Amino acid sequence: MSDPISHLAFPQSSSPRLHRPEPRFTRSSGSPGSHLRGANPLKIARAEVADLFTLRPWIYWTDFLVNLTIGFAACGVLLKMSSVGWEWKAVAWLVAVITLYRVSLFMHEVCHFGKNEMRSFKIAWNVLAGIPLMLPSFFYETHREHHNTHHYGTEDDGEYLPLASGRFSDLLAFFAQVIYLPLLTFFRHLVVTPVSFLLPPLRKWVLEHWSSFVINLSYERAIRPHDPVRWWAAMEVACHLRAATLAYMIISGIDPWYNALLIWSMASAILLMNHVRTLAAHRYQSGGNAMTLEGQLLDSIDISARDPLTLILCPVGLRYHALHHMFPGMPYHNLGTAHRRLVERLPADHPYHHSVYPSLWAALGELVGEIKRNREQMVMGLATPATSYERRAA
Repeated sequence: MSDPISHLAFPQSSSPRLHRPEPRFTRSSGSPGSHLRGANPLKIARAEVADLFTLRPWIYWTDFLVNLTIGFAACGVLLKMSSVGWEWKAVAWLVAVITLYRVSLFMHEVCHFGKNEMRSFKIAWNVLAGIPLMLPSFFYETHREHHNTHHYGTEDDGEYLPLASGRFSDLLAFFAQVIYLPLLTFFRHLVVTPVSFLLPPLRKWVLEHWSSFVINLSYERAIRPHDPVRWWAAMEVACHLRAATLAYMIISGIDPWYNALLIWSMASAILLMNHVRTLAAHRYQSGGNAMTLEGQLLDSIDISARDPLTLILCPVGLRYHALHHMFPGMPYHNLGTAHRRLVERLPADHPYHHSVYPSLWAALGELVGEIKRNREQMVMGLATPATSYERRAA
């Protein structure tokens, strides 16, 4: 499946594209008497947070179940209680979007669990949330490639596009995804899933091209011999039955026709929130080359703000995306403590400080500024300007 911004990761024409080398940090720079000189910055950071890798299951279960209960109760008010006025339905819509957005992003945590870690939670998340929301967790298992130093920021990273060197029209195309991707996902589960089981060539194509939650829709998933395709198929069948049930309820008249619009609007709103968060997760300045872990850190962003809107848009620890790329195994409930500790204790010239932004809007503003600056430079035929990291570190 392709989309209007696929050319960013897979150049299809002769249009120029800025080259972005991997961000570098000079360890000998910084304040006089630096403690970082000649040392490994990642090891220094890990030493400060070594006690924060212990997962607390009760936090996961409580957070997940409370938000799931509130979210589905709000959906019940919105979709099933015809006697409720539209002003209260609007409140229910907002509550459902916020809580189910948080619930859906637990998929990120599920992806990072070890093979035998939190198995009951993995199953419960898929049964109680993944299937009802038609977001099976195996759709997101490709996220591990986003952390792989051989894939991050390259065409093999489905969660990355070199947006900073793109055009403003690319941002519009990126946000346009929130309109049609919920419809394509529903169609995938309702129609494509059963047909793919009957046609083996189509089945292979669907798993490679239509079974991943990514922002680069030209991404091709690698299907490996050890992949649990039978377990995937079971989740797909369950999602198909869910989609078929929703369609039957509308077509038969059991539910009013406008419920379909309400469900689509909630799905689009949730995806819009995630798209905004995604734009503030990285600088998107990769030139397509593989990056080291330190390079990933310098291309990633932490948000220090704690205002209500930021906390809603970046739940389950996702404000600390640079920190997460340093330590992907750290549970979400410890990321805030780790962030505060690193800001206080790391040397002034540690690269982590350059990944911390005061607000979500500061990160988004910088991305918009990069796009504007790069396009002006390209139009004028000038050399590639310094990256935002290089300007911040100067």
